[in-house]
Formats: sequence, structure tokens, C-alpha cells
Amino acid sequence: MAGETIRFRNPAGHAGLVNNLVSLANALVAFFETRIGLFVRESKTAVVHLLLLAGAVVAALILIASGYVFLIVSLIFGIAHTFGISWVWIALAAALVHFALAIGCGLFARSQLTKPMFHASMDELKRDRAWLKNVDKTNQNQLKS
Repeated sequence: MAGETIRFRNPAGHAGLVNNLVSLANALVAFFETRIGLFVRESKTAVVHLLLLAGAVVAALILIASGYVFLIVSLIFGIAHTFGISWVWIALAAALVHFALAIGCGLFARSQLTKPMFHASMDELKRDRAWLKNVDKTNQNQLKS
């Protein structure tokens, strides 16, 4: 009637521990199986997305580089035409300017390489090593006495 509780066919605890553990294991396997399937599907989509992104970046870099070359060539011929100088000499000057800039970038990179990285971490590791050596000496002194 209205106040009676509904009896389930297999209430919790009445199927036995082994059956409940098997049911739990099956539920967990099904859960992880669906999550892994979803991850695989999304991974395939992500790989395609990343490949398209990488292709676009590579194409953009190639177009920027070729645009830069065309810009330099245009400037060389424009300057040569404006000042009445042979384009060969202006191209040589442009090459020398580019080499000087490349040497400057190389020297800057070299100076950055000589600076130690992770300075605070290395200092902390040195303090840890010193502390460990002191602990070993302290332990050996305590064992002797």
C-alpha cells in the first residue's frame, strides 16, 4: 500500500561480496573503456588539428621569408635606381649589414649560453649536499661515541 517500501530484487549487500566486487569491476572497466574511447577519438581529431596548425605555421614562415627576400631585393633596386649606383654594390652592402646583424645575434646568443640557468635550484642542491655531508659526519660521530 501507500506506506510500504518497495523491495528490490537484489538489494545491496544481499548478492554477496564477490558479486558486488565483480559488478564494481565491470562498472569501472566500462567507465574507463568509454573514457579511453572518447580520448582516442579526440586524439585523432587533435592530431589532425595540430598537423593543420603546423602546416599553416610552416607556410606562414616560408611566405614571410620569401616576402623578406623580395622586400630586400626591391629596396636594393630602388636605392640603385634612385642614386644611380650599381645594384651589385648595394646588394653587397645589404649582405654585409645582414652578416653584421647575424654576428651580433650570434654573440648575444653566446653570452646568453654562458649565463647559468636554474641558479636558485643549483644553490639549493649545493646546500642540500652540504647538509647531507654534515648529517653523515654527525651520524658517524654519534656511532663512535
